Amino acid sequence: MNNTEILPNREEQQVSINAVIRNRYGLHARAAAKLVKAAQSFKADLTMVKDESMADVRSLLSLLSLGCSCNSQVTLTASGEDAPAALSAILAIINDRFGED
Repeated sequence: MNNTEILPNREEQQVSINAVIRNRYGLHARAAAKLVKAAQSFKADLTMVKDESMADVRSLLSLLSLGCSCNSQVTLTASGEDAPAALSAILAIINDRFGED
């Protein structure tokens, strides 16, 4: 379930993709910390949406508040000059099951 959509947004790009949290323990503190660390190396704004809730990928508490368990479906969005690279990095961590499974 990977849909990528690049939309022009003034001078920056916005990229969105759907993903599934597939590791056994879901998005727990250690897994979320990996996303936060990766997000901090990019200039793009990164968000994760689950159901009706949205989280800033740079905020550990914000990510944990989503309550993503195994098989949770999320939408990742990145906007900014390095949005595609940022989204690819975050998606790679999720698809690697946070290096846990």
